[in-house]
Amino acid sequence: MAEALVSVLIDTYNHERFIERAITSVLEQDMSMDEVEILVVDDGSTDRTPQIVRQFEPRVRHLRKPNGGQASAFNLGFAHASGQIIAMLDGDDWWEKEKLRLVVNAFRENPAIGAIGNALNEVDADGKLLSAIAPDHPHPFFLRSLKEGIQFSALMTYMGTSRLALRRTVLEKMLPVPEDLVIEADEYLATLAVAISGGLVLGQHLTNYRYHPGNLYQFGRFSLEKARRKSKVLQCLARELPVRLQALGVAPETAAAILKPRAVEAERLRLTVEGGAPWETFRAERQAARLAYNDFSFGYRLFHSMVLALTLVLPPKWFYRIRNWYADRQLHRFREVIGKPTLADTFVPGKAAR
Repeated sequence: MAEALVSVLIDTYNHERFIERAITSVLEQDMSMDEVEILVVDDGSTDRTPQIVRQFEPRVRHLRKPNGGQASAFNLGFAHASGQIIAMLDGDDWWEKEKLRLVVNAFRENPAIGAIGNALNEVDADGKLLSAIAPDHPHPFFLRSLKEGIQFSALMTYMGTSRLALRRTVLEKMLPVPEDLVIEADEYLATLAVAISGGLVLGQHLTNYRYHPGNLYQFGRFSLEKARRKSKVLQCLARELPVRLQALGVAPETAAAILKPRAVEAERLRLTVEGGAPWETFRAERQAARLAYNDFSFGYRLFHSMVLALTLVLPPKWFYRIRNWYADRQLHRFREVIGKPTLADTFVPGKAAR
């Protein structure tokens, strides 16, 4: 195959339990696969993943490398991909049958758009549906104004790896991906792609996003190892994205609308992992509340004041240990008793791009 219409890039690491379903979901797409190439980048798996992938050769091209993280896997895959469109899939997720057909049609119908995402199903390790998430009003968006920056922050969760497809002409303007992004390299790609050429989120639930204990990005119960990894990645995004967005002509206030929530998350993780001064915890928690909520009930205002008081008397590591214990046991539901605050427009719920 000299040049493909679509290159499907599957990044995987120790996904022996899931990789077969990921690959099969691509092979079973409801469109002609004559112009679709499938590349699996194995980021140094130590389980049976390589043997399983090789069962699909030569239809699937297997690229194996030493473990280096998501960005290094992407960079290797991009270097070998020949498609006009690059569609990405994590080795622990899978697609619905109409995914590629709808993505290709959307690119054809929107020639100015450089990045396309889609709604998703969240599933557990066994594939059981947990929730279905979709945007309210799918339509093209750019980063030309503060309003659009706020809009993109709310849509970013629909442009994570297994949802994201890019035009090659746009992708080439962003490479290489900084290899410090061992996770969340997709956030770097999606943000810059939308800045370069706009984005679109399809309303159909085309991706099944799997939660499981080996997930490198998500963690239900707090994990210090994962928190440390994510903290370093968020610090990298905080260094790289402002410079790139400025070079692309994105206004500072628009960039801030996108990056500020991630900067606050990065600061929280830094304090959790490395510690710091109590006043830093106070500042981070006050900023987080202001970003997340427009309005507070009296009961929640009192509750939040008590939380802020704790930040000033506890070392950061102790404060966040208590906060994570509280979150792990879903005690945040207590807030519903005292009055839920109103979400702000800039709040990005749950997970962003994985």
